[in-house]
Amino acid sequence: MMDNKTFLIAGILFALVIGVLAVFLASGDPDGLESTALMVSGQKDLTGSAPEDGDPEVIGTGTFSYSAPMPDYSLGETMGTLGGVISIIVGIFLTLVVVIGATWLVRQGNDRTKS
Repeated sequence: MMDNKTFLIAGILFALVIGVLAVFLASGDPDGLESTALMVSGQKDLTGSAPEDGDPEVIGTGTFSYSAPMPDYSLGETMGTLGGVISIIVGIFLTLVVVIGATWLVRQGNDRTKS
């Protein structure tokens, strides 16, 4: 049986390998969540393309904007694939920190209720 430290290290290594491979194996033109949302709202059929002049309330043009620190899992056009790899690694470790922090908070709450 693995101890917790070994299990955590193995999980991090597994996530890093999958994450780095995803940069090289992912499609450059994915047809995922945005396409599904347009199909559900009736703005796109299965074989057609998304309309350029769709309803702004549905598409969300002008209603909300932000600048992502790592847009589309990259560090900009100049970094290329290396930027994608770096952003995936940063994302994996940020997720790990959030999960460990949430676990710590839950444990603190459980300790208070027991005493």
